[in-house]
Amino acid sequence: MTLIPVEDGPAVVACNSCRHSATARDGADGRRGGAALAAALRIVQAGDPLFAGIAVQEMPCLFACDRHCTIHLRAPGKIGYVLGGFTPDEDAATGIMTFMRHYVESATGQVPYALWPQAVKGHFIVRVPPAGQVVA
Repeated sequence: MTLIPVEDGPAVVACNSCRHSATARDGADGRRGGAALAAALRIVQAGDPLFAGIAVQEMPCLFACDRHCTIHLRAPGKIGYVLGGFTPDEDAATGIMTFMRHYVESATGQVPYALWPQAVKGHFIVRVPPAGQVVA
């Protein structure tokens, strides 16, 4: 394993080795679902200036293999989230990026439920406290 430095800012980290679905490793195009979701996230990001400050990063295996198409949302000093079970398409990517925009605008990373896009509801696996902090 090699750690690769990336910009320390708001980011969606996509597991590029995730399965396409609960029953299929690869999509019809032969790509893994995580790689397809990362590509969809980049398309959505490029199409809306509101998402310009949010990096889309990839890495193999976030170790959440029971939930295909897994992502990690993070930003310095904020609670992080791991979500999974997405369909690797632009609808899911739009919901993720929209949630991420609200996340970036919040002081702690907590987003009021009323602002959650439907596309992320039911996909949360875990929240991770920022380094050196816990949630009260």
